[in-house]
Amino acid sequence: MGSCFSARIKAESPLHNGANSRYGSKNGEEMGGSSSRISSMSMPRTEGEILQSSNLKSFNFSELRTATRNFRPDSVLGEGGFGCVFKGWIDENSLTAAKPGTGLVIAVKRLNQEGFQGHQEWLAEINYLGQLLHPNLVKLIGYCLEDDHRLLVYEFMPKGSLENHLFRRNSYFQPLSWNLRMKVALGAAKGLAFLHSNEAKVIYRDFKTSNILLDSNYNAKLSDFGLAKDGPTGDKSHVSTRVMGTYGYAAPEYMATGHLTARSDVYSFGVVLLEMLTGKRAMDKNRPSREQSLVDWAKPYLTSKRKILHVMDSRIESQYTLDAALKAAYLALQCLSIEPKLRPNMNAVVKALEQLQDSGGDHKGAPRNSSVLNSHQHSRNARKHHTKNANDLGNGNTISYPRPAASPLST
Repeated sequence: MGSCFSARIKAESPLHNGANSRYGSKNGEEMGGSSSRISSMSMPRTEGEILQSSNLKSFNFSELRTATRNFRPDSVLGEGGFGCVFKGWIDENSLTAAKPGTGLVIAVKRLNQEGFQGHQEWLAEINYLGQLLHPNLVKLIGYCLEDDHRLLVYEFMPKGSLENHLFRRNSYFQPLSWNLRMKVALGAAKGLAFLHSNEAKVIYRDFKTSNILLDSNYNAKLSDFGLAKDGPTGDKSHVSTRVMGTYGYAAPEYMATGHLTARSDVYSFGVVLLEMLTGKRAMDKNRPSREQSLVDWAKPYLTSKRKILHVMDSRIESQYTLDAALKAAYLALQCLSIEPKLRPNMNAVVKALEQLQDSGGDHKGAPRNSSVLNSHQHSRNARKHHTKNANDLGNGNTISYPRPAASPLST
């Protein structure tokens, strides 16, 4: 399998730096409507209960080997710390292996089993995605547990990850327009809002651009539930847990105390929204020292009409109004509040993004406040060469799909 199975789990390392991800499908209506479903209000706990209660197909290893053409290297969609993801085909009705190019396209995550951590996160994916159904969550079709083989079978997401579209510099991934960025932000927000709802009560814990997958119409779906946790119950205000996730996205109070709440996810959403506005990664050691942390660098610019355009992605500078940019930046700033109680809940974030879509840029890409934008054009052009070098992280890595489970928080 080549490099796909050379990576090893680093269980001692509690934080990781953003890993590979890609995947996608159909969008739906409002959260919590008929298109949303939870099979059981109380999540099962033992492995046997999880596997038996999930609404998933149990695949034989031989079926998936046939569906992926024996896990051929040219079927690899991406790779991560826990193994590779392969493209495959199954019959839409029987869910049995089909000839390449026929039937339903799938993505098969094959875990490189190196320890207990990987198995637990594989099981967590089944636990949550086997019971949660929502237009903005990636669909898990089935799994395989046979001898030492642990695999997960997802719907195929043809546009890949948000990470690839924001940060990769090649002909396949064109910069997302302002309107598409706001559409993706709204879809991802709806997915988080559903997870936080009284119906689900789940904390995602690893919200980042690589885990937001896009279908052929750029509808967003959250993937990779290996780190998800049940939210607090009763009169508890938080869940105490080992600090896991990704540097740059994890909320500061969670990193400091291990106290996990839904507002921890809201902070991570703020980071991702900021990445979408700026076109810069949350953490980048290739940038000057004061700019390596996107949040620390960008915050002072986010509330100023005079300064906001200095941090906006230069690739979309003619596609939005100044008012829309300020509203989106202020929403990101609210989500990034150091005090968790000051952050909005995800329902409020969804409402703000819906209003922003209604009043943002026009569909032709020309800003209504073009004179205001043009007044900053010269200073932005003077910065373009430096910005391009600082942002150009498209280093030819493998196009990535959902990580085969998430490792602990590491650098």
